[in-house]
Amino acid sequence: MLKEGDNVPEFTLENASDESISLSDFAGKKVVVYFYPKDNTPGCTKEACEFRDIYDEILARGAVVLGISADSVNSHAKFAGKFKLPFHLLSDPEKKVLESFGAWGKKKLAGREYMGVIRSTFVLDETGTVIKAFPKVKAVGHAAEILTLL
Repeated sequence: MLKEGDNVPEFTLENASDESISLSDFAGKKVVVYFYPKDNTPGCTKEACEFRDIYDEILARGAVVLGISADSVNSHAKFAGKFKLPFHLLSDPEKKVLESFGAWGKKKLAGREYMGVIRSTFVLDETGTVIKAFPKVKAVGHAAEILTLL
């Protein structure tokens, strides 16, 4: 998993509008990259809506939010539309960016082990360096915690 002080490798993924979005598009801004397991599930919806509700404050602090999961562009479009999410949701079906951040790995549920998205968040400075990493976060209340760092 990436940690504080690591430089994030450049990436380009498709957003909910099927546009290519690159990390370098946000050079000069702080970037909050959050990884979540699945669109339209209770925890992921709560987390996304909490970021939505404070997004104007995040922008006012010179930052943007990028939500990344392995869901399809179409799934992201429906999710973003349904909950009026103002930030980019990026689709990583090949899990390359998930893996590069360390947000794809073994998980356990009800005694069963499987591979999945590890809910985690990374705050990047204006040059793309990790200034804070949050591995295995809880969905509720996390957005407010991020806001205090910006």
